[in-house]
Amino acid sequence: MHDERRRIEERVQRVHDQRIKSAIYAATVPFEVEAWQAPGEPVSFEEAASARYEPFAMNTPWGPPWGTTWFRMRGRVPADWAGRRVEAVIDLGFVGDWPGNQAEALVHLPDGRPLKAVNPLNQYVPIAHPATGGEQIDYLVEAASNPDILKDNFSKVTPMGDKLTAGAEPLYTFQRADLAVLDEEVWHLDLDLQVLRELMVHLGEHEPRRHEIMHALDRAMDALDLDDIPGSAGAAREVLAPILAKPAYASAHTVSGVGHAHIDSAWLWPIRETKRKTSRTFSNVTSLADEYDDFIFACSQAQQYEWVRDNYPHVWARIQDSVKKGQWVPVGGMWVEADGNLPGGEAMARQLIHGKRFFIEHFGVETKGVWLPDSFGYTAAYPQLAKLAGNDWFLTQKISWNQTNKFPHHTFWWEGIDGTRIFTHFPPVDTYNARFSGEEMDRAVRNYSEKGGGSRSLAPFGWGDGGGGPTREIMERARRLADLEGSPKVVVEHPDEFFAKAREEYPDAPVWNGELYLELHRATYTSQARTKQGNRRSEHKLREAELWATTAALHAPGYAYPYEKLDRLWKTVLLHQFHDILPGSSIAWVHREAEAEYARVAEELEALTAEAVAALGAGGTRVFNTSPFDRAEVVRTAEGAPAYVEVPASGSAPLTDAEPAQPVRTEGRVLDNGLIRVEVAEDGTLASVRDLRAGGREVLADKGNLLRLHTDLPNYWDAWDIDKHYRNRYTDLLETSSVEVVSEDPLLGAIRVTRSFGKGSTITQTVTVRAGSARIDFETDIDWHEAEKILKAGFPVDIRASHSSAEIQFGHVQRPTHTNTSWEAARFEVSGHRWVHLAEPGYGVAVLNDSTYGHDVSRTVREDGGTTTRVSLSLVRAPRIPDPEADQGRHRFTYSLLPGASIEDTVAEGYALNLPLRVADATGADEPVVSVDGDGVTVEAVKLADDASGDVVVRLYECNGGRARGVLRTGFPLAGAQVTDLLERPLEDAEITEAGVAVALRPFQVLTLRLRRG
Repeated sequence: MHDERRRIEERVQRVHDQRIKSAIYAATVPFEVEAWQAPGEPVSFEEAASARYEPFAMNTPWGPPWGTTWFRMRGRVPADWAGRRVEAVIDLGFVGDWPGNQAEALVHLPDGRPLKAVNPLNQYVPIAHPATGGEQIDYLVEAASNPDILKDNFSKVTPMGDKLTAGAEPLYTFQRADLAVLDEEVWHLDLDLQVLRELMVHLGEHEPRRHEIMHALDRAMDALDLDDIPGSAGAAREVLAPILAKPAYASAHTVSGVGHAHIDSAWLWPIRETKRKTSRTFSNVTSLADEYDDFIFACSQAQQYEWVRDNYPHVWARIQDSVKKGQWVPVGGMWVEADGNLPGGEAMARQLIHGKRFFIEHFGVETKGVWLPDSFGYTAAYPQLAKLAGNDWFLTQKISWNQTNKFPHHTFWWEGIDGTRIFTHFPPVDTYNARFSGEEMDRAVRNYSEKGGGSRSLAPFGWGDGGGGPTREIMERARRLADLEGSPKVVVEHPDEFFAKAREEYPDAPVWNGELYLELHRATYTSQARTKQGNRRSEHKLREAELWATTAALHAPGYAYPYEKLDRLWKTVLLHQFHDILPGSSIAWVHREAEAEYARVAEELEALTAEAVAALGAGGTRVFNTSPFDRAEVVRTAEGAPAYVEVPASGSAPLTDAEPAQPVRTEGRVLDNGLIRVEVAEDGTLASVRDLRAGGREVLADKGNLLRLHTDLPNYWDAWDIDKHYRNRYTDLLETSSVEVVSEDPLLGAIRVTRSFGKGSTITQTVTVRAGSARIDFETDIDWHEAEKILKAGFPVDIRASHSSAEIQFGHVQRPTHTNTSWEAARFEVSGHRWVHLAEPGYGVAVLNDSTYGHDVSRTVREDGGTTTRVSLSLVRAPRIPDPEADQGRHRFTYSLLPGASIEDTVAEGYALNLPLRVADATGADEPVVSVDGDGVTVEAVKLADDASGDVVVRLYECNGGRARGVLRTGFPLAGAQVTDLLERPLEDAEITEAGVAVALRPFQVLTLRLRRG
C-alpha cells in the first residue's frame, strides 16, 4: 500500500478547520447591544441595572485596563427556530491562546440572577433546548477588561499590573453578540474528528490502529458534502462510529478525570478581580453540571467559596445543590492554596483548620486530601500536618517543572520529618488544566513512572484562572475516550475514589523522604521582601495576641476573648499566604494592597494585645515574654533606656534592675561582653568574632557580614526564578560612608556602618552586642533602587559542616553542603524560616533573621587545610516582571549571627528575635497560662478553643529532632486534658500526673492538647 499519510492528515486538518468548525452554528441573529462604562471599581448589579446605556456596535473598541463595561443585550428567537437548540454566542474580542487573564464576562438575567460566564473557550450561553420560537431574551452582561499581562510571554516590562499606571486606552474590540442555532450533528462530528485525529498522530507509525483511524478519517471526508456540511455530517459520523466503538486494551492505563478550575486567588490580577473570577467560573460549572450527570468538579480554597457566598448568593445556592448531588466536590481542606514553604508552622495548621472547618460547616463534607497542584515546592512538615487534620492523601503537580532532575515517582508515600507518611500522587499528565487532548493522553501514559506497580493516574481537567473551568467539549472528549482502542481509559470520578483505587492496587508504593524541592522558582523565597516581612510579623503578632488574650480571659474578670476578631485576622493573613502573593510573584497592585493590609493587621493586633495586657490590671512596669523559652536579655524601656531583665517563658515579670554577669566593653571598633568579642573592620565587615566561652575560638574564616551585590537576570520568570549563573557576576560592597560607634552603654554596644552604592541605594547597618547574649544583631535599613540585582549577606564560618540545618514548620531539615550529585547541586538556593544552623562535632553557629527566607550554603577547603562553610542570606531582589517596581524603596529588618549555638539555643534565639519583649504598665499574671519542663518540648500556640467552650488549647512540638519527655503545667486549675487533632476534636485522653500533663514526643512530633479548666 502506498504511504498517503501526509495527504490524508492535511486533508482532515483543512476540512475540519475551514469547513466543519464554521458550520457548528447553523443560523445566527445579532443581539441589539447597548453599553455603559462603570466609573472606577466594579459596581453592584442594582447600580448597573439603573444606569443609562448607549447604543453599541460590533467591532467597536471597549474596555480600559481593569475597567468594567456593562452591556445590555436584547433579542428574540426567530419563530422558525422552534425545535432547535438555541444559544447566545458572545465574543468580547478575546486574544491570544491562554483563556485566563484577559476579558471575561458574567451574564445576568433581568432580575439579577447570574446565568453563566463568557470566556475565550466558553463563549456560549444556553437559551433553549429545544426552543419554542419567539422567546424574548434580555441580558445584562458585566464584562471585565483585564489586561493580558502574559501577552509578551513575560519578555517585556509592563505598567499594566496596576490600575494606577495602566492608562485608559481600550484593550479589546467586541467581535460578536448573536443568537445562534447549534447544529448538534456538526458539533459532534467536530469532536469525533478531533479525538480520532489527535489519537492517530500520537500512535506510533508502526501501529495498525493508527492506519485504521487514518483511512477511516479519509472515508469520512469522502462522505462529507463540502457544500452541505450540516446535511452530510451524519453520514460522516456513521463512517467513524465503528472506529470510536472499538474498546481499549484490557491493560490500558486508566486516567481518572476530575473537573477543575485552578483560580489563583491573586496573581496577574488583584483580589477584587478574583472575587469576580470565582463567580464566573462557578456559574459555568453549575451550568455544566445541569447538562452532564456524569460530571464531577473538584474545587479547593474555602476563601473563594466565602467570597461567592457573600457576594453572589444565587451562585452559592447552586453550588450547595451541586454538592448535595455529588457533582461538586470540595477538596484540599485549606483556606487558600498556600505557598508550600513560607507559611509558619501554626499558619500552615490554621490553613488546614479553617479550610476543613468551612467545608464541614457549610456542606457537611470533611475533605480527605490536600489539593495543592501549583505551589513552588512543599515542606517536609506537610505529611504530619495533613494527617493531623484528618487527611489521607496529597496531590501536587508543580514538581513536573523541575529544571534539572526528573522526579522519580508519580504515586508514592511521602514521609515527613517526623516519620508520618501520606499517600501522594503527582499526575503524569503534567498539567492541572487538562482537556483530554491526544497529546495529553499520550504524555500521561508515557510519563507514568509506576508501570508494573500501578495502572492509574489522575488528570485535573478544565481551564483555570478565569478561563471558565471545564467545558462541554472536554466532557464530550472524556466520553469518547472512556473505552477507546489505542488510548488510555478515561473515567470522570471523585478524587477520593481515585486515591482509594490507587492505594488499593499499589499499597507498597515507593517512599520519598523529606521535602519536595522544586528545582525552579527559587527566587520566590526572596522577591517582594515587604510582603514576606508582613507575613512574618503578622504570624508572630497573632501568636502574641492569642497568648495574652488567653491569659486575660483566665485572670481578668469581665474580659471577653476576641474570637471573631482573631478569626477574621487569621483569615486575612492566610489569604495573603496564597502561592502567588506571599512568594512575591504577583503584579504591583496585589503587593501594594498586601502591604497596606499587613499594616492594618499589625495595627489591630497591637490594639488587641495592648487591650489584653491592660485587662490584667495596672500597677508598675512589667515585661511580657511571648516566646516559649525563658529569657534573660536587654530590653528598652518606654523611655528608650536599656534594661536587663529575666522573664519566664510565655509569662511576664516586673521590670527590675537585674545585672548581667558582665557588661559590654566598647574599645574603638571592638565590642566585648565576656561571651563574645566582635571586631568591626574599617570597611564595615566583621574582621573577627571570637567565642570567649570556647577559649577564644575564631568563628570567621574570612570577612563576616560581607554584603555582595549580584547581577540577577534569570532565563525566564523574573520574579520567580534565580538561576545559578547569578553567582558569576557580583560586587562586594566594601566602601563605606561612615563607621561609627553609636552606643557604649554597658548593656548595649553598637557600631553603625553606612554605605552608598549602585543607582542611589544606601544601606545603614547597626552592629549590636548586648550584655548577657552571644547574639550579634545587624539592624538593617536599606533604601533600594537597583534593577535586576540581588543583595546577599555572607558569613564564612570556620566550621566543617557536612550539612546545614534550616528551620521549617515545627522542626528543621538537614541539607548536604556538598554537591556530589545533580540533586544537591540543584539546591543552590533554599528556603528556611527563622534560622540556619551549621555545626561540626562539638561546635555550632547559627544565622538568624526576622523576615527573610532565601539563603544558600556552600563549602570550600582553604590552603591551610581548614574548611570554610559559607551561609549567605538573600536580603532583597529587584525583578521587573510582572512588577516593574518590585522591592524598590525602604526596607528595615534584622538578621543575626549566633556563635557557639546548639540547635535548641538556635530555636530559642529565633523565637526571641521574632518576638521582642513587650514592656507595659500592667500587673500581669502570677503564672504563665502553661509552662513546660523537658528539653525539646516547645510551645507553639496557646489559645482558647474555637468552640468558645472556654477550654485552653496548646500546640506543642519537639524542636531538636530527638525524643522528648516533659510535663506541661498550667497556671489555672486543671480538670482534664485530651489529645486532639488540629481541629480540636478529641483523639484520646492525655496522661495527668501530680506535676501536670505528661508529654512524650517523638522527633518533630506535633501535639495538640485541649485543657479543661477546673
